[in-house]
Amino acid sequence: MFDKATYVGRRAKLRELMKDGIIILFGYYPFRQDSSFLYYFGLNRDGLVGVIDLDNGTETLVGDDIDIEDIVWYGSVDSVKDMAERVGVANTAPMKSLKSICNEAMRQKRRIHFLPPYRHDTKIQIFDLLGIHPVQQKEAASIELIRAVVKMRSTKEQQEIEELERAAVIGYKMHTTAMRLTKPGLTEKFVAGQVDSIALSYGAMTSFATIFSQHGEIMHGNPSMAELESGRLVLCDCGAETINNYCSDNTRTFPVNGKFTERQLEIYSIVEACHDHALDVAKPGVKYMDVHLSVCRLMTERLKELGLMKGDVDEAVAAGAHAMFLPHGLGHMMGMDVHDMEALDQIYVGFDEETRPNLEQFGTNCLRMGRRLQEGFVVTDEPGIYFIPDLIDDWRASGHCKDFLCFDKLDEYKDFGGIRLEDDILITADGCRFLGKDTIPIRPKDVEEFMAQARG
Repeated sequence: MFDKATYVGRRAKLRELMKDGIIILFGYYPFRQDSSFLYYFGLNRDGLVGVIDLDNGTETLVGDDIDIEDIVWYGSVDSVKDMAERVGVANTAPMKSLKSICNEAMRQKRRIHFLPPYRHDTKIQIFDLLGIHPVQQKEAASIELIRAVVKMRSTKEQQEIEELERAAVIGYKMHTTAMRLTKPGLTEKFVAGQVDSIALSYGAMTSFATIFSQHGEIMHGNPSMAELESGRLVLCDCGAETINNYCSDNTRTFPVNGKFTERQLEIYSIVEACHDHALDVAKPGVKYMDVHLSVCRLMTERLKELGLMKGDVDEAVAAGAHAMFLPHGLGHMMGMDVHDMEALDQIYVGFDEETRPNLEQFGTNCLRMGRRLQEGFVVTDEPGIYFIPDLIDDWRASGHCKDFLCFDKLDEYKDFGGIRLEDDILITADGCRFLGKDTIPIRPKDVEEFMAQARG
C-alpha cells in the first residue's frame, strides 16, 4: 500500500467531486480486493466497508475484528482500528452498524451512493442494506460517484506510474520466459504454467488469465494440451499484477521453431507498423478512437498491397471491412484493473459525452477506449491481424464488404492463425511512451536472435 497521505488525499478529492449524501465502498475477498476500495482505503483484508459522509465530513471503516478461531487458522492481524489509523480514517464501527447507518440515511432521505456491484455477495449485501433488488442495482448505482471515481482513477499519480513500471518489469520476465521455453513438442499448457509462475514468484499474480495458443485467431485462446508444432506461430498475451495491485498487459507473437516464414513476416510487418504508428499519433487532446481509425487505415493500405483487400481505403474503413482482420478495438484503459474500471461501465470509462461508442458496427463496437487522451492516462496499444475461417465463410456467404475484401486470397490464409502485438502506453505532456524498463523483443530479427540464444 502507499502512504497514509495518499488515501487521505484521495478521499478528500472524492468529497470535493461529490455533492451530498453518503458513499459506501464495499471491500472484497483478500485474494483480490475491490479496486475502488483499494484506491481510497488501501486495505486488503476481507469483510471491510468504507463509508464517507459527504455532509458532515466523517469517514468510517466498517468491519469486525477477527476472533480466536480465525487467528488459529489465519494468524493474528491488525485490528480494524489499527488498519483505519494506517490510512488516516478516524472512525471505525462493527459490521452490524452498517445497517443502522443506512437506515438513518434513508430515514433522513439522504442520497446513498454506491458503485455498480459485480459480485453476488455484494449484491445480496446491498439488498439487505437498501432493499434494492440485485437486478435493479446497476441502474440504481450512483452516476455521480461513477464519474468522480473515473475522473480520479483515469489520471495516474506518479507513484501509480512507478507501480505500473514494476508490473511491466515482471511482464517482461514472463514474456521472455515464454520465448525462451517455446519449442516444438512442449504443450501450450506447460509454457503457460511456467509463465504464470514468474508472476507468482515475484510476490504478484497474473493480471488476467494467460493466453498462450497456436490459434492466435481466437481472441482469448486458452492454453490447451496441444503440442507446439514447428512452422506455426504462437500468441502469448499475459501480464503481471504487483503486490500493490497494478497491472501490465503485453502480447507477443513468435514462431514455435524460432524462425519466421516469409508469409508470416509479411503479416507481422503490418501489425508491427500499426503498433508503432499508435505511438506516433497518441498524445493529449487526441481521441483514442481517432488513433484506432488511423491504425485501421494503415492496416487496410498494407493489406491492399498484399492483395487481401481492395477499393478505397477510407470507404473500406467506414464500412468496417477492416474488422475482418481486426475485430476488436486498439486498446483499453490500464491501471489497478487490466481493463481499468470496466466494472463501472465502459460508457463512462472509455467514452464521454463528447465521444460516444459505435455499438452497431461489427469490430468497432468492441472499442473500449475512444475518448480524448489526457496526460497521465495509461492505455494499451494492441493491433492485430487474424484470419478466422468461420468469419471469412460467413462474410463471403452474406456478401458483407465484398467490395473491399478479396475472398479467394483470404481462403489461402485460413490456416494462418493470428498475430497481435501489445504494449502499455503512458500519455505524457507532449506525446506518449511505452511503459517498462526493457522492451520485450518485438522486431522480427530481435525475436529470432533471442530465441536462438535461449536455445544455446
